[in-house]
Amino acid sequence: MSTTKLDKAAWQTTFDQLSKSLLVGKQVEIEVTGLHIGDQIEQEWIQLLGMSYDPKNDLIQILVEGLDHLIPKPREVWIDHGPIGLASMEVIGDDDMRQIIRLREPLMLPYAGTV
Repeated sequence: MSTTKLDKAAWQTTFDQLSKSLLVGKQVEIEVTGLHIGDQIEQEWIQLLGMSYDPKNDLIQILVEGLDHLIPKPREVWIDHGPIGLASMEVIGDDDMRQIIRLREPLMLPYAGTV
């Protein structure tokens, strides 16, 4: 795997590109860690609908089924590429909270119909 820190000037373009192409149909798990809250899983393997960065409000938005996960005032964004594309992303907020967004392909269930 290859981990890369994204330059803030590239955040909006990168998030837009990821949302439009690479993430369609993926599932996401969102983990939040920090000294005052510990380590918590906020969402566990739910369908990802998109993600964006709004430079005007300095806000990253992770859109999942039934929830908008907002990360205000992000300070750093790290992306981790695996063998088949983006595997995870870590966002470090201005408050030192870490948001870890893991991605995976949805599990394929066996076909139960008759042939």
